[in-house]
Amino acid sequence: MVLVVYWYDLICFGIVGVAVVGSLYVLWRREAGGKCDDKSMYESLLVGQLDRDAYGGVSSSQLWSSCWRGLHPIWLLGLRFVSCVVMAGFLAWDILEYDASIFVYYTEWTFTTVTAYFAIGTIVSAHGCMVYYSKKPPPDNREKEDFLKTDVEESISTNAVTFRAKEFKGTIKLQSHYDQEAIGHIAGFWGYLMQTAYQTCAGAVILTDIVFWCIIVPFLSNAHLKVNLLMGCMHTLNAVFLLLDTSVNSLPFPWFRLAYFVLCSCSYVIFQWVIHACGFSWWPYPFLELSTPWAPFWYFCLAVVHIPCYGLYSLLVKAKNSIFSRLFPHAFVRSY
Repeated sequence: MVLVVYWYDLICFGIVGVAVVGSLYVLWRREAGGKCDDKSMYESLLVGQLDRDAYGGVSSSQLWSSCWRGLHPIWLLGLRFVSCVVMAGFLAWDILEYDASIFVYYTEWTFTTVTAYFAIGTIVSAHGCMVYYSKKPPPDNREKEDFLKTDVEESISTNAVTFRAKEFKGTIKLQSHYDQEAIGHIAGFWGYLMQTAYQTCAGAVILTDIVFWCIIVPFLSNAHLKVNLLMGCMHTLNAVFLLLDTSVNSLPFPWFRLAYFVLCSCSYVIFQWVIHACGFSWWPYPFLELSTPWAPFWYFCLAVVHIPCYGLYSLLVKAKNSIFSRLFPHAFVRSY
């Protein structure tokens, strides 16, 4: 089999390559770079300039607690467990109906990621309920070793911490007095994985459902794609359950994790290129097809559309914080 590469194929490869490199650079700067540069973070805290949303810090309690005062964490656990079971059931039904080849569709990638988020969320919430019910919180070292594997010693909240700075041999040392109830650990492996899955799902769900209901169903239905009850539910429940979780959870929504959403989509596109190079005969989405001079235009549009899709969900989170905090000032706690 001879592979022929045209000039417009190279442009498409370049678009995806730039998206991958750009996303990795953003994550390196914001995730790895942010964690390493503790001195600059502390200096920002001293002058009150640290935006926790931008830094992406999330304490362990935010993973399983609700943004509604008085709402027991077991309700969030129940929501996540039910969501996980229902979505896993629909995913199993889809696989049994069409076999494993159904994973050539981006929908299955998105649906599986959302299901994985709820599975991780269920485990994290169960752990949170154990902490909540316990008379004494689990020892810090044990929690770090057995569950969260924290990378940073303590989270610093500007509402709960009072700082004094001393200059000593060119370095800044901090002395702080903590409100004991506000102390939390920066989320480690499981918390980081959960937060990453949450924000990847958010953008992917918007993209998947908009493309399906606004483009594929009206214009691109074919022999490989016939809309039925199963497909309708899968392109609805993913958004419904995720929005319900968002309305209750305390997770922040930093902008830079758009990069994970972009990397997920790029991985899917590369997967399509590989299976077609190996002999797969048709494209599940015609706008991904490379053998047309219009391909660079479609790939560029798909790259750009990630921004408004992620931005739309980010606006929903901001609207939740803004509107609910005004309507229910004594019952709602903003997610930072």
